[in-house]
Amino acid sequence: MTISDLKNSYINKRLTPRELMKQIKERIDANADNPIWIYTLSDEELEPYLKNLENCDALSLPLYGIPFAIKDNIDLKNVPTTAACPDYSYTPSESAYVVAKLIEAGAIPVGKTNLDQFATGLVGTRSPYGACKNSINPEYISGGSSSGSAVSVALDMAVFSLGTDTAGSGRVPAAFNNLVGVKPSKGVLSTSGVVPACRSLDCVSIFANDTQDARVVFDVAASFDENDPYSTEMPSTQNSALSSFTFAVPKKEQLEFFGDSEAEKLFYKSVESFKFIGGVAVDMDFTPMLEAANLLYYGPWVTERYVAVKDMIENKPDSFIEVTKTIIASGKTKSAEDYFNAEYKLKAYKRQSDMLMKDIDFALTPTTGTIYKIDEVNADPIQLNTNLGYYTNFMNLLDFSACAVPAGFRENGMPFGVTLFSDAFDDRKLMQIGERYMKKDSNE
Repeated sequence: MTISDLKNSYINKRLTPRELMKQIKERIDANADNPIWIYTLSDEELEPYLKNLENCDALSLPLYGIPFAIKDNIDLKNVPTTAACPDYSYTPSESAYVVAKLIEAGAIPVGKTNLDQFATGLVGTRSPYGACKNSINPEYISGGSSSGSAVSVALDMAVFSLGTDTAGSGRVPAAFNNLVGVKPSKGVLSTSGVVPACRSLDCVSIFANDTQDARVVFDVAASFDENDPYSTEMPSTQNSALSSFTFAVPKKEQLEFFGDSEAEKLFYKSVESFKFIGGVAVDMDFTPMLEAANLLYYGPWVTERYVAVKDMIENKPDSFIEVTKTIIASGKTKSAEDYFNAEYKLKAYKRQSDMLMKDIDFALTPTTGTIYKIDEVNADPIQLNTNLGYYTNFMNLLDFSACAVPAGFRENGMPFGVTLFSDAFDDRKLMQIGERYMKKDSNE
């Protein structure tokens, strides 16, 4: 399912949103053994959305009749938000700003999707609702924390979905389910109505089957929210399409694949593909990015996670999954001295990174160096999760925009992905280049 295909079907009277939602409900029922959803809308709850569309022209709304999934740390009016913690559950009277914008544009909310509890993890296994299984092979992790959001799109239960991304949660599940994952510039998509993880770093992210759909959704969702103190207005200047470009790749000794030789081959193949569509590759010293990444969980920013759920972790600690509680509770001991020392380091890393990015159009990395089975992650939850953040944890700390795209398959059928990242507000440029890469790759 893509936005353009569905809209053509609506315009030519081959399908109605009501008929499509019936098909989607059948798909959801057929995959009931996979805990993708925490809550799906009933027929009665869907009726106002469908009724409203029946009074509209399919050409009048950019997302007319397009079903979408919502990560369950993002509010949908009159539907519980749990953040994968039943004791935390509340029912909002209004939708999150970004959700309201998408519904105004004609999109239909299907329901709320599973996630790593309080968006703390990159694995998709840290939920009391169950470990979300990979859409291609259920023995493997789906990636997190936006696990259900990615799998719902991969299994055609939604055309696109909303996730969140603080440490990689909008990119890792994209790589593991053969999807596009857009991690916008900080503040471009409002976080009003989003349960915070690290409020100063959180981004609402987009999953889609292709970059064209991601761009349509982004154009609707990227709207300034005056009630969100972290909201940023997207500059009005459009990124021009690049016929040729320069992109950076980490030095060979800085690339890490954790023993996954097939992932390494696929990455170097993707580098050649970007060269083929007009790119010139240059080596980059990845050191400031790697040093910044270490600050996310081992520095004071983990205190933001503690602040977000302080009352609950102090008064109802048994409400948390053990690994989530351990990570969040570590934020209690960080001091103001820790924060300022880390902030000074981060400023230096940011300056170094900006200098490295100055003469290139974007940098290219693997989205993750490898993928793991659910059993492997359960046996070593913290170290393997850390491995998955090698190429992702620095992104929001250093205020980059990013777009993760599929980049082939291993011999066992599991997908591999790469991420393009660049300066803040280069979102559309990255999606345009990613689209060219995907078209070239699919035509091989």
